[in-house]
Amino acid sequence: MSTKVDESEQQELAQPFGSCPLPIFDHPQIVLGHGSGGKLSAELIEKVFVSRFRNPTLEKMDDQAVLDVGGVRLAFTTDSFVVTPIFFPGGDIGALAVNGTVNDLAVGGAKPLYLAAAFILEEGLPAADLARVVDSMAIAAQNAGVQLVTGDTKVVNRGKGDKVFITTTGIGHMNRATELSADRARPGDKILLSGFIGDHGITILSQREGLEFEGAPESDCAALHGLVAAILDEAEAAGDLRSVRVMRDPTRGGVATVLNEIAQRSRAGMILRESEIPVRETVRGACELLGLDPLYVANEGKLVAVVAPQIADRVLSAMQQHTLGTDGRIIGEVVEQPSGMVLMRTFVGGTRVVDVLFGEQLPRIC
Repeated sequence: MSTKVDESEQQELAQPFGSCPLPIFDHPQIVLGHGSGGKLSAELIEKVFVSRFRNPTLEKMDDQAVLDVGGVRLAFTTDSFVVTPIFFPGGDIGALAVNGTVNDLAVGGAKPLYLAAAFILEEGLPAADLARVVDSMAIAAQNAGVQLVTGDTKVVNRGKGDKVFITTTGIGHMNRATELSADRARPGDKILLSGFIGDHGITILSQREGLEFEGAPESDCAALHGLVAAILDEAEAAGDLRSVRVMRDPTRGGVATVLNEIAQRSRAGMILRESEIPVRETVRGACELLGLDPLYVANEGKLVAVVAPQIADRVLSAMQQHTLGTDGRIIGEVVEQPSGMVLMRTFVGGTRVVDVLFGEQLPRIC
């Protein structure tokens, strides 16, 4: 399936969007939008954290750090989970914590090995709920082939937390000669998506607000290490692991935010085809009703990959043969201009900018 954009079309698309000014942010206090994964998050991370801890590994801003330890390449990541409600159709905060950390390791090309977990518990949390969360984590860890080897537990006063917060840290082995990073996308590369988007975010929102939608949405919470392995196996069989440029799991901020991050880091543009982006009717209807855009809604079991054009069809086929990628599509391609921007050809034939959200669309989603 082709998404080829010719040179004249690139020039046409670049003209109206070449000099749009970006807003300047200055917040004296932390707001919910700082946790959105969007522009406020990026501002917070750069101004407060990266500016103080700046180093070449941190500046890559990938989902994991790849480190050389005594000649062994390791991937290292950490994440916190504050979702509410803690139980939802398709998963719970425990499965989310394990799968989310496994996914951050896997999309960097690592084989996930070990986890650590820290729990912040609110006084009054039913012990049965905690046991249910931990049982779910144990099952998810077993299914992903990882071991939880250390951890910590703290309890805060009633009303000073929200049931349970979990922070997980993961270590994986870079057992292939991959070089995956958000700065590696090149013009001509194809953009692949592993399946339907928005399922997790709409499920959480419907549970939180007591909304009922036809079709009963369910979270896509899943560990992606097997799907990643299938993609890398195909690239390895073709003799070119470097043809897989970057992979990401589009969680907070959704597909739109992830693609913008890649475009900006790679200093390239992207053209998407709305007709190729799979969205379930339940999710599409909910988004239309609530004024949301599925491209910005969180996912917890989907993968975005940017791959070289010569291997795109093979990678797509490998993706579609895996249970977590049966609905995979090529949704667009990387172009030279407009640099650092993502555009989309809409259903009606127009073009719109797919920007990064300024604030928070759905707080406490993961």
